[in-house]
Amino acid sequence: MLFNSLSYLLFFPLVVVLYYIMAHRYRWALLLAASSVFYMAFVPAYILILYGTILLDYVIGIQLEQAKGRRRNYLLYLSIIANIGVLAVFKYFNFFTTNFNAMFEAMGLHFSLPVLNILVPLGLSFHTFQALSYTIEIYRGQQKAERHLGIYALYVLFFPQLVAGPIERPQNMLHQYREKKSFNPTMTLSGLRLILWGYFKKVVIADRIAMFVDTVYQNYSEMNQVYLILAALAFVIQIYGDFSGYSDIAIGSARILGINLMVNFDRPLFSKNITEFWRRWHISLSTWFKDYIYQPLAFHWRNAGIHGVASALLITFIASGLWHGAGWNFFIYGLLYGAVLCFELYTKNQRKIVRKRLPVWLYSSLSIGLTFMVVSMIQIFFRATSLQDAVSFISHMIQNSDQHIVPYINEGALSFGLYGYIIVIATSMIMFFLEHKYDFNFTSLDTRFKTDIAVSSIILFLIITLGVFNQKSFIYFQF
Repeated sequence: MLFNSLSYLLFFPLVVVLYYIMAHRYRWALLLAASSVFYMAFVPAYILILYGTILLDYVIGIQLEQAKGRRRNYLLYLSIIANIGVLAVFKYFNFFTTNFNAMFEAMGLHFSLPVLNILVPLGLSFHTFQALSYTIEIYRGQQKAERHLGIYALYVLFFPQLVAGPIERPQNMLHQYREKKSFNPTMTLSGLRLILWGYFKKVVIADRIAMFVDTVYQNYSEMNQVYLILAALAFVIQIYGDFSGYSDIAIGSARILGINLMVNFDRPLFSKNITEFWRRWHISLSTWFKDYIYQPLAFHWRNAGIHGVASALLITFIASGLWHGAGWNFFIYGLLYGAVLCFELYTKNQRKIVRKRLPVWLYSSLSIGLTFMVVSMIQIFFRATSLQDAVSFISHMIQNSDQHIVPYINEGALSFGLYGYIIVIATSMIMFFLEHKYDFNFTSLDTRFKTDIAVSSIILFLIITLGVFNQKSFIYFQF
């Protein structure tokens, strides 16, 4: 069930109405049932796998809280192995077997490992990490084990965030499912406006730009360099509109139900360096990796000084790349981000000198522009279907091309026109800038109420007139 589908537009209001007319003590059951229905709308049988890991982590959490000594370690390892094991089988098994088979063939060995013909459960990487947060926090003594199985199941299954986050922590969520909620007009209007803004970013910006980006990536060998460069830049805007749009709809939906989810994006396209970019982009994932992988590694290598920090950064971002997908392109994607972050770490003092010598406006403008270009180049490895395609795309981008621009301007998905897409991209950047200035994430009613109604009406009009209603799946649903 996609957020941008008619089924969700019917499903969610029904859940809200039932939620607020139902007695408080039954609401957890309603949300759990609704979340199960939401998940089963994709591949129904996979809900059994999710129920199985939920039950296991529920039992482990209680045992972990009571255990002492080495038994605590064994219980944590069991939770990690079980959750990562499911992830490995569905997401990484074929990646490893395919590479081993290629190696065997190159060595002249007539032996091959089996390849599984299975679909990856929706949102597997997201709810796996959320479940691991629970057991790790109990192990660290930062969270008490949840005794109510239904409440814990809801922590993993809560439908607004189930398939693409934000990846939450138990400290923020478990108590909210127990609290008695009353219908709050302010929270409802806030949630509706976030949902509306999320739909705008998805169907007006992301899906409109996707028509151009998809066409260029599918035909890059025939495209002029102008198209390739523009597509690389446009994809960053597309994926931001797509993913942050999903997050806005998720946060807005939860807010209407009286549940507060963490903010997942903080104007990342205006970051002045890659370090700042990852503090602002997919915040729930970046903080997860920081807390559970980077900081333990950096502490372990603390005697190595800056080199230990750099090593921790590199390993963390390689892991982050592979979290996104099982492919060498995702490995390189993570490796490149890690390498750039290491470069920024080693050149921190030199960059401070440059910053002091340039006017503030000039340094900021150059930094934002350079950061956006670096992100655009690295994201090619994210967008491409394979490492070979990514390298080939970049090769065509930097080599002289005899291809002409004119033949493509009025064909297929490019019929909007090259200059039309340039205008769409530029306008999108302006909208994302105003997003921060206007604060679409408001949580209180004030004297701006009439302005809020006017702005929301304009956004709704733009969605109706300019939206692309092809129910294109959200990009991060594949993870």
